[in-house]
Amino acid sequence: MALVLHTYKGNKSAEKALIAAEYVGVQIDVPSDFQMGVTNKTPAFLKMNPIGKVPVLETPEGSVFESNAIARYVSRLNGDNSLNGSSLIEYAQIEQWIDFSSLEIYASILRWFGPRMGFMPYSAPAEEGAISTLKRALDALNTHLTSNTYLVGHSITLADIITVCNLNLGFATVMTKKFTSEFPHVERYFWTVVNQPNFTKVKGLWLFRGPEIPKFIMDEVYDMELYEWTKVDISDEAQKERVSQMIEDAEPFEGEALLDAKCFK
Repeated sequence: MALVLHTYKGNKSAEKALIAAEYVGVQIDVPSDFQMGVTNKTPAFLKMNPIGKVPVLETPEGSVFESNAIARYVSRLNGDNSLNGSSLIEYAQIEQWIDFSSLEIYASILRWFGPRMGFMPYSAPAEEGAISTLKRALDALNTHLTSNTYLVGHSITLADIITVCNLNLGFATVMTKKFTSEFPHVERYFWTVVNQPNFTKVKGLWLFRGPEIPKFIMDEVYDMELYEWTKVDISDEAQKERVSQMIEDAEPFEGEALLDAKCFK
């Protein structure tokens, strides 16, 4: 039986295992028919994870849940590799940064992002506390990265994969350029890692209505310069069809499965 990762489209936590799989050369299947709130309530799924959370990795030996545990499992497949370090101390330091980025960084981002999106009650003091805790953690990370390209050693490890996936929610939502400018080494680190070949397997597409890209997007979105921007020619039937597929979240899109799709109005 092949490895199967059960999750919904756009689950950033699931990307930890998928990126690790790229590094170790492991194939992981992601079912396209997974429906959050439906699939994860079935007896078959609850047998793999009794509380119904995702992601869950199904393997020939049994199932594994919790995104960090799944990524750890995947990173150890296919024998020796550099993802877990070359010594016991490097292994311990990798585990250290995984815990740090999950408990200090991601947890703080989630406490800031969640209320802003209406996922939990908003409280100004609670938000201030989350931001303060996040800044303290990013300051510590920034100091470490002053003299280090990667978290442990001189190449990508599992610590980098998980830390960048944990940072991704913040960079994509609440952490503006003004906010992260206080942590220049974190900025450099994040963009260095996400532009590694095994991180760039996902194609990014944007579609804006109007004669130009909105100014606030140009000001706040970090990776604008990494995209090739083309104005749609509405007289070209092929371009019109491509736009229609984007709006309708057609899948597969240009021969590839959709990992995420959002429409902002």
